[in-house]
Amino acid sequence: MGEVYNPPKADHKAYVRRKYSKYQGKKIVGDPALKREVDSRLLDDQSPQAIARRITRRERHLPSISKNAIYRYIASVYGRRIETHRKHRKRRRYRRRGRAKSLSGRTFIDKRPQYINRKCRIGDTEGDFILSGRSGHGILLTVVDRRSREAFIERIPRVTIKHVHQAFLRIKKRFPELRTMTTDNDLLFERHKELERLLRIKIYFCHSYHSWEKGAIEHVNGVIRRDVPKGSDISRYTRGFFMRLEQKLNRRPMEVLQDRTPQEVLDTYRKRVRENKKHRGVRVR
Repeated sequence: MGEVYNPPKADHKAYVRRKYSKYQGKKIVGDPALKREVDSRLLDDQSPQAIARRITRRERHLPSISKNAIYRYIASVYGRRIETHRKHRKRRRYRRRGRAKSLSGRTFIDKRPQYINRKCRIGDTEGDFILSGRSGHGILLTVVDRRSREAFIERIPRVTIKHVHQAFLRIKKRFPELRTMTTDNDLLFERHKELERLLRIKIYFCHSYHSWEKGAIEHVNGVIRRDVPKGSDISRYTRGFFMRLEQKLNRRPMEVLQDRTPQEVLDTYRKRVRENKKHRGVRVR
């Protein structure tokens, strides 16, 4: 009679054979500095594609790496911790609440100037809300700059138009470059003319159910949902949590930014503005 099959023993033998039959992910494992960089970025929820581009194009002190090498590393016995982390971060779907059927005096996206459509300058943004689950309280106000991709998050525990306007003012204080915003037809924008005067900006509205007309903020919200999944009670998250989440969003290298991060792009812009003012003799506060 043959040997009785032992699942744990078989699993262990397969693990050992895989480990020693081939040096999986050897380029990353064999370079401690490269491994630290890849591990850090993967645990920061950056994609293998973005990591490979960033290291190859911008981190010149490290050897170039391909996305396939990173995927092989994750799938190897050396990437078990990373693989486990990534499995817990699957995107979940959620439903949006109803939109306002009628908001008077809206300016639709059709009338948005071409220089905004072409993302020619810093300060033209897209805005949206992320909702709590049915039993939860509070919402998130999210805003992203179309050119730099810099993202801003404000938690609103008590959902009123007044508190929404106050949250916008806090973003305006942190992002004084704010000039325009493109958004959807949410009921919380009922007093949008008042908000325009308050922020001294122009607001453009997407057509109903045309979420692709504000693709930048939809992408940001999708990334946020990995940390704040469907059904979450936003009021239970701390302000510090959302500050750290915002920082994580803004340190992601992005292909559309030539593998720079949103924070790097905004910092470069602000530095150039300060230098120009100094050159013209304008006092910089």
